[in-house]
Amino acid sequence: MPYHKNKQQAFQAAQQGFVQAENVFNNIVKNDPNYGHDLKELRQEVQEAYEQIQNALEVASETQRPQLEEYESNLQNIMQNVDQLEK
Repeated sequence: MPYHKNKQQAFQAAQQGFVQAENVFNNIVKNDPNYGHDLKELRQEVQEAYEQIQNALEVASETQRPQLEEYESNLQNIMQNVDQLEK
């Protein structure tokens, strides 16, 4: 049973990391004086979430895998949006 628990813990960590990165992204205001700091925080959150997703994918169940892959895709979209904001 510990293996199942590790799968669930890994999935929950990935899910939480994604939600945190998404929240930071949704709260960024381009013309805000803290924009540069917020952008740096976002990049860090995305990197951490990506690592958590990769770890979770190593042990993911068949039902968890599609959701983790969606989180990964959404993180890529967030970073593409950030790249557009910086132009």
